[in-house]
Amino acid sequence: MAERKGRISATVVSDTKRATVMPHVHKKVLPETTIYTDEYRVYDKFNEKGYRHSRVHHAEEIYVAGDVHTNTIEGFWSLLKRGIAGVYHSVSAKHLQGYLNEYAFRYNHRKDEQPMFISFLDRLSTRVG
Repeated sequence: MAERKGRISATVVSDTKRATVMPHVHKKVLPETTIYTDEYRVYDKFNEKGYRHSRVHHAEEIYVAGDVHTNTIEGFWSLLKRGIAGVYHSVSAKHLQGYLNEYAFRYNHRKDEQPMFISFLDRLSTRVG
């Protein structure tokens, strides 16, 4: 999930069925929030669940319609996939969440004024202290 001009949250799930995905959405996204997605059928019930939902229709080669787009999350996935292919070459399911955490951290701190290493140390010190 991605906030517009905000943070990324990435979690490994066992499958992409509605029953698996929706609890993660309910945990992270406030009711009445506007959600932008592609046309994947799992997202069909967002309006019924109290969210405002708009879609872009990639199958029709529509990628942006006014404010409606999925470019933020797609950009994140692109960075993650290139990083895995270029740096790590492959990952195991056992460690996939760790890789997601690393790339989400990098993405979420990409505009920080201080060096990322210091941000990382600051995060560690708040967990230990």
